[in-house]
Amino acid sequence: MTTYSVRRGDTLSALAQRFNTSVSSLAKSNGISNPNLIYAGQQLRIPDGFDAPRASGGGRAASSYTVKSGDTLSGIAGRYGTSVGALAKANNISNPDRIYAGQTLTIPGAGGAAPSSPAPSSGGGSYTVKSGDTLSGIAGRHGTTVSALANANNISNPNLIYAGQRLTIPGGGGASPTRPTPNQPPVGGVGGPKPPTGGSAGVTVQQLRAVMPNLSQATAEQYLPHLNRAMAEANITTPMRKAAFLAQLAHESGQLRYMEEIASGAAYEGRRDLGNTQPGDGVRYKGRGPIQLTGRANYRAAGQALGIDLEGNPQRAKDPDVAFRIAGWYWSSRNLNTYADAGNFREVTRRINGGYNGMADREMYYRRAQNVF
Repeated sequence: MTTYSVRRGDTLSALAQRFNTSVSSLAKSNGISNPNLIYAGQQLRIPDGFDAPRASGGGRAASSYTVKSGDTLSGIAGRYGTSVGALAKANNISNPDRIYAGQTLTIPGAGGAAPSSPAPSSGGGSYTVKSGDTLSGIAGRHGTTVSALANANNISNPNLIYAGQRLTIPGGGGASPTRPTPNQPPVGGVGGPKPPTGGSAGVTVQQLRAVMPNLSQATAEQYLPHLNRAMAEANITTPMRKAAFLAQLAHESGQLRYMEEIASGAAYEGRRDLGNTQPGDGVRYKGRGPIQLTGRANYRAAGQALGIDLEGNPQRAKDPDVAFRIAGWYWSSRNLNTYADAGNFREVTRRINGGYNGMADREMYYRRAQNVF
């Protein structure tokens, strides 16, 4: 049985495509209960009988690829039969989680050939989304593009697909895609309104520290990939959205200093409005993350949306890779991009805080962020 060491930027769906297997087979072979959660350095067993990774081109000249909305570096690597590491090295990418629509990538050893992928047996047809899938990974697996898949299935946000969703693969017959019910968790992101044309996700360390001057360089660098992923998932892509989001995070977390509420949480004991119905729930589900997720019901809702068992493992809510995604989910679930777009920072505050506590401090960060963006 072949083994593979997970690299930063890899996804289980891209690895399944690369080794000509399936997400479910990889997950079963490695005892993975959550296909969205793999780690750099993790050793994966590749089921026997499947192909080795596709060759990167046998020394042929490199070609180029223009990143499209919804693409991931791992999905592009799988589509072209190369690796995330090779793509990152060829394009001087220090953070594999951060690529942008419109960015031109050099594909090492591709020789201008079309991306290699197993062709669907019926020249198209349909595909049912599995947990851990991304639209770019599915596109690569079926020899099509993210934009073609999105157009064929009326998908306005390529980062938002759902486990169980049935997709039409361009080029063949198949059932029309069915929309999931609202409470189904998104696979590729936490949703939110479609970003206005011209928007792009992501901030730099310098921008983050300009909004939060007490944040150290080291902490900013540690948090930035997780923050940028969450902002991309929540479509926080315009200057107004970024300013409002970061201002709220700065106030709620003391400039990202506190990822867990200092108080014990005992004050939340018995709070049925928070879903705290069991003894010890107040302490167990106290505020965590940059927007201070609080209460069993909110942990459950966030966990269902992100595909993570936060109700069973509440401590995960303070880990950066989860904490910022929770903040993005919270933002999207309350439709805060709409109010940020309108410049209604007061309503953003009310929907986060339930009132206007700390309004002067929040507005100070907001003005600072507006100057930055």
